[in-house]
Amino acid sequence: MKISFLPSLKIFLFLIVILFTTSIFAQEIPVSLKIINQKKEPVAFASVAITSRLDSTQVLKKVADSSGIAVFRLNKEGQYLVTISSVNYQSLEKGITVSSNRTMFSFSLEPAAKTLSGVVVTSQKPLMRQEDDKTIVDPENLVAASTSGYEVIEKTPGLFVDQDGNIYISSLTPAAVQINGRDMRMSAADMASMLKSLPPNSISKIEIVRTPSAKYDATSSGGVVNVVLKKGVKIGLTGSVNAGIQQGTYGNQFIGFTLNNNDGKKSSSLNINYNHRDSYEQIKTDRIFAPDSMLSQHALTKYPGNNYYAAYALTYELSKKWELTYDATASYNKFNTHSENKNSIQKISSSQLLSNSLNGVDNDGSSLTLGNGVESKYKIDSLGSEWTNDTWYSRSSNKSDQVFFTQYNTPFPILSGGDGKADNTRDYFNAKSDLKLKMKKRFTLETGLQASVNNYRNKTNYFRESNGVRKVDSSRTNTFRYNENINAFYLQGSKTLGKDFVVKFGSRLENTNMKGRQLVPGDTSFSIQRTDLFPYIYLSKSLMKIAGYDLRAYLVYRRTINRPSYSQLNPFSRYVDEYLSETGNPSLRPQFNQNYEANISVDERPILAVGINDTKDIFTNVVYQADSSRSQAYRTYDNLGKNKEWYFRALGALPPGGRYFFVIGTQYNHNFYQGLYQNQPLSFKKGTWTFFTYQTFKIDKKSVITLNGFMRLKGQQQLYELSSFGSLNTSINRRFMKDKLVVTLSLSDMFASNKNNFTLKQGSVDASGLRQSDTRRVGINLRYNFGIRKREENNNNMFNAEPPASN
Repeated sequence: MKISFLPSLKIFLFLIVILFTTSIFAQEIPVSLKIINQKKEPVAFASVAITSRLDSTQVLKKVADSSGIAVFRLNKEGQYLVTISSVNYQSLEKGITVSSNRTMFSFSLEPAAKTLSGVVVTSQKPLMRQEDDKTIVDPENLVAASTSGYEVIEKTPGLFVDQDGNIYISSLTPAAVQINGRDMRMSAADMASMLKSLPPNSISKIEIVRTPSAKYDATSSGGVVNVVLKKGVKIGLTGSVNAGIQQGTYGNQFIGFTLNNNDGKKSSSLNINYNHRDSYEQIKTDRIFAPDSMLSQHALTKYPGNNYYAAYALTYELSKKWELTYDATASYNKFNTHSENKNSIQKISSSQLLSNSLNGVDNDGSSLTLGNGVESKYKIDSLGSEWTNDTWYSRSSNKSDQVFFTQYNTPFPILSGGDGKADNTRDYFNAKSDLKLKMKKRFTLETGLQASVNNYRNKTNYFRESNGVRKVDSSRTNTFRYNENINAFYLQGSKTLGKDFVVKFGSRLENTNMKGRQLVPGDTSFSIQRTDLFPYIYLSKSLMKIAGYDLRAYLVYRRTINRPSYSQLNPFSRYVDEYLSETGNPSLRPQFNQNYEANISVDERPILAVGINDTKDIFTNVVYQADSSRSQAYRTYDNLGKNKEWYFRALGALPPGGRYFFVIGTQYNHNFYQGLYQNQPLSFKKGTWTFFTYQTFKIDKKSVITLNGFMRLKGQQQLYELSSFGSLNTSINRRFMKDKLVVTLSLSDMFASNKNNFTLKQGSVDASGLRQSDTRRVGINLRYNFGIRKREENNNNMFNAEPPASN
């Protein structure tokens, strides 16, 4: 067993000494809150919750007296978010700043809707808001112009999704993706498939964590994107029926419904959706094949498929302190992809055609994923202390039949081919327990345990046929097993020192056990056992106020790990064409990253950030020549050496209040790779600019037009150099039938600019080409809402955007 945490342990112990030897505390003063209605009458016994803007885990709760007054002891010059609710009134949420001259605040509640005639929305929702170290995105406008959860992610400001399904936040390292706070531990392709099967209106919010604390899994060097699904609404019975179509070269169609119910003690939700998807991808490649020879390939792949999705969640309030939630999901995908690849080999000097052939591959298969989990929450006190437990189990089964052929036309007509079957099963179990304690002197302690088990079984049988003779293809017939167990313990604390200096620090200890065994064609195995410590440091200090907004500075340090996934380790060789195959690398080692970031935020919204990612033993996608003749190449993953990435990020927005609202941002990443590529020295530098925007314009009270998109200038994807590319999308929605019906017209990638030229010149590989897919689409979405939902109060902040009526 390898243990590598002594340097990190020194940092951790040093911070503990700093924290517990500091004794500067802010002055607390009594603050009175008066709750009245529109007639200036007191609202008796209203529930009042106050959350500190410095630390969203600090929550104070009280019930107003018969005169509608609640008194709290709050920090002088502190900023708080006040949430008030009462029977027969709309909930109210507003911010306050406490000072010696202002210790009395008055709040006016509006009556709640009293009919079942439909959904009533009277407010602006924040598009983006900050909760502690998380950016919360309300996806309502994005949902209206999307046919899947994957498309919602693609349109989220500040997130970038590449053509392989990887999601990026700040760095060029992919982010970890969670569903309802659960680590899925899936490959990018499998995660993309799951998000594509997810109905867009099932997403409640998207949490973006750029610098995850010790509470999060250490495999998050690129940050965390948590997709939170709806589990019911606050009151009554609500639901929606949804349908839509998007047409490009091929078309997507979906239809589904959601149903939510809450009777006071229990809430439930049901979501059923059908989605037919059809698209294509085109890749043109020119590769130096041999001295004075060029291999040109034109591959076209079509991806038709059908998906059936169902989800159910039930939350039951056992008592005022105990809450229990059960949720289950089922997803079935049926696909039949077809690929054709035209190949030609020419002499570079004379353009003489040496060879001409056609490859064809058909994959007919299906996948079934079933998952269920149980979550419990115990509220320890009214300050926000709680104990949560969560367990999740899922089983995935993927089966496919593949038929492939090669037809030579030059120099001689030859036909060969083959077929095969692949059977892949995955069992995943995860259990975690988290404890949060709100203690005296503004100190919060968080600790927890987590254990996960990931088991894969892969079996493939392939045959080749030539001149009427069929025999086993031993190079592709494979049986591989992979078992992964990760156990973790974390401890972190946060404390406000003095007036507004926040210190949060902690560390996460992870024990990794990985075993892989290939049974066919040969019995080979590997085993990894190691224990690592991952420290986390977070410092925050208020600098000044600008136009009433708090300007704060942050410093963050964290250490993370990126473990290879099952698909990156599996040595199974997947046939792409006669000149290229894909395979995993069972000897792949994990990479370690240290992240340093400094950022400045206005009103808890990050506007400027600079950072460094220092990565050791980095592994990435590579293309190697398979033999000395250079006729065969294969894509795999390999540890190359080290990489240092510098990045800069800026974000700005037009304050709300008018008809027009926008968010615009830019990011620059510079990477420097050093190491070995196919046993040859590697030194690769590349800088990339990315720009993104999200804009809305209120045409009238019932219509909103949106515009969102991104542009990446001379981009980079691992060691591939990319030309400039981007996408601009727009949609317009209008509400009808007393806001029950929402109709949205959309146009995605309006200029068909989401395509790029690429170049790869590393080692013995010299290739360039073009990659594009079916991204320009026009669509219409319909959503009919029914039932009743509580009105939502206006929450003004600089990232507000008004969405259409929600379900």
